[in-house]
Amino acid sequence: MSTSLADLLARKGVLLADGATGTNLFNMGLTAGDAPELWNVDQPAKITALYKGAVDAGSDLFLTNTFGGNASRLKLHDAHKRVRELNRVGAELGRDLADKQDRPVIVAGSVGPTGEIMQPVGELSHELAVEMFHEQADGLKEGGVDVLWVETISAPEEFRAAAEAFALAGMPWCGTMSFDTAGRTMMGVTSEAMVKLVDEFDPAPLAFGANCGVGASDLLRTVLGFASQDPSVPVIAKGNAGIPKYVDGHIHYDGTPELMAKYALLARDCGASIIGGCCGTTPEHLGAMREALDSTEPGGERPSLETISETLGGFSSASDGTGDDGTPGPERRGRRRRRG
Repeated sequence: MSTSLADLLARKGVLLADGATGTNLFNMGLTAGDAPELWNVDQPAKITALYKGAVDAGSDLFLTNTFGGNASRLKLHDAHKRVRELNRVGAELGRDLADKQDRPVIVAGSVGPTGEIMQPVGELSHELAVEMFHEQADGLKEGGVDVLWVETISAPEEFRAAAEAFALAGMPWCGTMSFDTAGRTMMGVTSEAMVKLVDEFDPAPLAFGANCGVGASDLLRTVLGFASQDPSVPVIAKGNAGIPKYVDGHIHYDGTPELMAKYALLARDCGASIIGGCCGTTPEHLGAMREALDSTEPGGERPSLETISETLGGFSSASDGTGDDGTPGPERRGRRRRRG
């Protein structure tokens, strides 16, 4: 059963996305430093199990195991000539699973950053970035994804390059950035600046937002920043399951399923229409989020920063990155949720 992301969002209003890729693959035996994308060919049953975990937990969409599937990143594993193959197969595994479901499930082709710094600060040209993203997009399109999904981007230049590549591929798309540096991306983009950036694109993304970052509280503060600008397209929230901690030689995230259920409800009230998890988020977390969204009515009011911090934990910085005095603006403290 197939449908478009736009149609499903229009019908349901709020969609549950998937959780972590790396965390869950590490739990299946992936070794740090290995390229997860090679498992699309070498361990296809495990990749199918990764996708199935999200679907069985109630996700309306899941991302393919292709985050690092561009030539620049795959070159580190001597696999840069396999971009189209690895992306196509990762998409095909997802398409096959989604088509077997008795409800619509969206297959989103994950596209991560190149790992290089773009001109004028770095050496990566716009033209080469577009070429790399286009190559990956074509592989994902061939494999049958419903939508392309660029994520964890820090630089506006790289976001623009991905958008241009997706237009060349003739595919609808979504895009998220990671706001992990005192309310800004690593390259200085604020929530307000991202809304303005998204408004530049033609075709526009089907949805935009934030993923990963520091923690769920910080991510929701960014979502409030998006909402305060009255964005023209739906907002995505994919926060980490708590804060990473190094325990017994491994990274663990301290967010419980109960905490992530509360996060999902707050994300909806903050204005997000597509809600999922990022690092540390397992099918167990997703199941709790699904149950919470299905069984609890929207709050109506946007939550205050105090409510977010009291529920999910404190912020990593005093500022959301947009205030001249280092404090969030008053518009983020509880405006009534915009209906429409």
